[in-house]
Amino acid sequence: MVLLCFQVPTRNKVITSLVAGAMAGAVAKTVIAPLDRTKINFQISHERRYTLRGAVRFLLRCIKYDGFMSLWRGNSATMARIVPYAAIQYASHEQWKALLNPNNSRSLPPARRFLAGSLAGATASTLTYPLDMARARMAVTPKATYSGLGEVFAKIYRTEGIGTMYRGYTPTVMGVIPYAGTSFFTYETLKKFHFEHTGESEPSPIERLAFGATAGLLGQSSSYPLDIVRRRMQTAGVTGQQKVYTSVWNTLVFVYRTEGLKCGLYKGLSMNWIKGPIAVGISFTTFDILQRQLRKYSIFQQEGEGT
Repeated sequence: MVLLCFQVPTRNKVITSLVAGAMAGAVAKTVIAPLDRTKINFQISHERRYTLRGAVRFLLRCIKYDGFMSLWRGNSATMARIVPYAAIQYASHEQWKALLNPNNSRSLPPARRFLAGSLAGATASTLTYPLDMARARMAVTPKATYSGLGEVFAKIYRTEGIGTMYRGYTPTVMGVIPYAGTSFFTYETLKKFHFEHTGESEPSPIERLAFGATAGLLGQSSSYPLDIVRRRMQTAGVTGQQKVYTSVWNTLVFVYRTEGLKCGLYKGLSMNWIKGPIAVGISFTTFDILQRQLRKYSIFQQEGEGT
């Protein structure tokens, strides 16, 4: 087994996790931003049925009328949210794993691996939720509606009240628990199996991408209806559905009754099966590699403790 040839203090472990997590989130989300915008557009619509042809038409329409870069509209809000979100999620995951592993064994039992991921996702979601709200609003409105992230918050505060900043928070946390738990559990478990069968503690980048893609596929599928509910509640203020999407249960029931399962609660899932594995695979791979590289630098090592 390959081991790091130095000791990293706890404070610097947190710093390297924060930095690597921020970069991982930024890279992954930027790559799949056009697909993300397309998915959100279909998720918040109660009329249009999701099809691959419809998704392509949406992308082409955006390019035709607003230019190629419009495919990344709302990405500034996404970055403002995903950088702190991913940083907090990865760093808190490291800390939750440590807290759940008092004996400092090589790997956590399965239930604790799932719990550590769930707690990390819930921690990050709670601390960055208003940024996710702003990102969703920017993704589904014309450019003239909001000039930037600051205007999103200002308009929401003036016209809908400060409480709207956390509208859709409940389904978000309800969804992130199985999503983050499944994603981290799957990725960590696949790395564990890899070590047990090969004796190598560090998978190759391609293997990491494959592990992350599998984790993303399972994670996205485990909580998708709650993602629909979250988006509907977040964008109710700009779609005129405030009186319909009043709670998680009411939104679930309304979408199911009016649109059904496939065309409603699971609308756009096939898009998520494309973008989810790509995003999660890139994110986990970037984090692992960058974190390892950062911890090789002397500024992150414990002085006089090289082994």
